[in-house]
Amino acid sequence: MTDPATASAPGKGEVLVLNAGSSSLKVSVHGRTGTRLWSDQRSWSVGAAEGTAPQERLEAVLEAWLPEALSAWGDGLTLAGHRVVHGGERFTAPVRLDPEVLDVLEELVPLAPLHNGPALRVMRWLSRWKPELEQWACFDTAFHGTLPAAARTYAIPARWRAQGLRRFGFHGLNHQHVAESVALRRADAAGRDGLRLISCHLGAGCSLCAIRGGRSIATTMGYTPLEGLVMATRSGSVDPGLLLYQLRRGATVEELAHDLQQESGLLGLSELSPSMKDLRLAAAQGHGGAQLAIAVFRHQLLQGIGAMAASLGGVDVVALTGGIGEHDGALKKELEAELAWLGPFELLQIAADEEGVIARHCIAAGP
Repeated sequence: MTDPATASAPGKGEVLVLNAGSSSLKVSVHGRTGTRLWSDQRSWSVGAAEGTAPQERLEAVLEAWLPEALSAWGDGLTLAGHRVVHGGERFTAPVRLDPEVLDVLEELVPLAPLHNGPALRVMRWLSRWKPELEQWACFDTAFHGTLPAAARTYAIPARWRAQGLRRFGFHGLNHQHVAESVALRRADAAGRDGLRLISCHLGAGCSLCAIRGGRSIATTMGYTPLEGLVMATRSGSVDPGLLLYQLRRGATVEELAHDLQQESGLLGLSELSPSMKDLRLAAAQGHGGAQLAIAVFRHQLLQGIGAMAASLGGVDVVALTGGIGEHDGALKKELEAELAWLGPFELLQIAADEEGVIARHCIAAGP
């Protein structure tokens, strides 16, 4: 959090960036060069004791927080950028919000309900509070538009593929940030162009991206953010037959969605917590569920890194980012030891900055 009292003085033409997660909202203000001037975040998942629906809790947080927090900027805010997890097939670049775009985004909510829904509610709230503010949506799926056909195509019936069912990939805004940050460390352009990078976004959501020369060529998430690695409460990849089995036993689609998105992952494995920090502490005290959760998480992460390395034909840099990637020192040490077979490569920890990428996108696309 940046204290408004110590933030850079408001100017003219600043960009407001809103990054809505499944239970929290990050807000920041950026100058015309993309420099972060102020930031803060709030959670709205305040618990059933409040007696209100999640939408109402979100609205309440926004009303009570943002107008006052942003009052110092006055009319200096001229653009607003939103992180949108799923852009579907239609949105492959930043798009200015209008009623038609909002309607299409509403249709995409089922593809990423934990994120697209809250983002859309923030957009509509901001339109009511500051109707004159030009708003843009930036998509996590856009960076993966360079995936080759072999990497984005599922081995499913042609009639399914005709419905647009394919791998999209996610966390693209931060994977792009990681790629740009690593490239800056390379002294010569030739080294950057041929750089083989595995970006590991590890937080509440987790995904890997194989990046060659700044372009995504493979990733672990798929049609939705459910596929791939073990996450905080999301299952990651499971045998489709397991889901068919549960359906035949009478489970509803809604029950499956809830269990896979909110009762699985680290929480489901440990039966304790979705937080890696909590699990590390509990595992050190002998908690079996915590130990299992960490072991399964690490096992699938190592498998995923191996797959990304195969796609790249070798690795120059492995970059850890996101809440776990940036802060879990034990994981970094484990990966250093268990990835020695990859040969010489650089293992980095890079702070996530989706908001900075969004600000730069909006500045480039806006007035």
